[in-house]
Amino acid sequence: MTNIEIKAFFDQSTNTVTYLVSDQKSKQAAIIDSVLDFDAASGRTSTDSADELIAYIHAQELTIQWILESHAHADHLSAAPYLKNSLGGKIAIGSHIKDVQNVFKGIFNMETEFAVDGSQFDQLLSEGDKINIGNTPIEVWHTPGHTPACLSFKIEDTIFVGDTMFMPDFGTARTDFPGGNAATLFASIKRILSLPASTRIFTGHDYMADGRDHYAWESTVAQQKKSNIHVNDLITEREFVEYRTSRDATLDLPNLILLAIQINIRAGEMPPKEDNGVSYLKLPINAL
Repeated sequence: MTNIEIKAFFDQSTNTVTYLVSDQKSKQAAIIDSVLDFDAASGRTSTDSADELIAYIHAQELTIQWILESHAHADHLSAAPYLKNSLGGKIAIGSHIKDVQNVFKGIFNMETEFAVDGSQFDQLLSEGDKINIGNTPIEVWHTPGHTPACLSFKIEDTIFVGDTMFMPDFGTARTDFPGGNAATLFASIKRILSLPASTRIFTGHDYMADGRDHYAWESTVAQQKKSNIHVNDLITEREFVEYRTSRDATLDLPNLILLAIQINIRAGEMPPKEDNGVSYLKLPINAL
């Protein structure tokens, strides 16, 4: 019998799934991969998605212990600071965020004071760490490949894999971001797929693959091993690396990557305000 309840919130504008995982006995909970609404054309943020999540948490009388990030997202902004201010809890990410910060501090020529030690987050998590929601443990898995800082969170018979892999009919994450590596991703996925066949896999995004008329984000190890179009049991590491590398070379960058990364490596905070009281994001020209 499971001790946890899982509620998914899907943001169609960024195809992101935010998860609320709660321990039913203690009413303690964790949020995984939150979304801050952002209109790039106007440069304005809003909190509609986060407020829907907050309203549900209040209605269920839950207490937030953790606001977890599977990695520094390139396709949406994190609402972690807003959620922390509203609900409490600690913001946590993988310890290898330091590697990601170091790369992008240079790319964006960020302020000298920006620390590349992960100190913007309340806690850095590493492979093998265990945290709890109530009496329910969350096992931290380091599952790099998409980025060097990617984590998966194993809770009872479930695992939340972020962008590591998607629904079987959509495949796997790209590996062409700084620090990404197709062979590393293959190893991370194979580790996930070594779990029992009935283990439920919850993905961080869904893009409604051709032939499907609805969004979905839950599968099982058995389903992934049988029919994932990129990493099923019949596909070798060499075949995966060759396919993933060639495909990634044809992909456009995510629409928000140059903006989202600058915020997400700050644990969702905006850059320091300038002397006119306004925060600014940079757009590097011919740098990537």
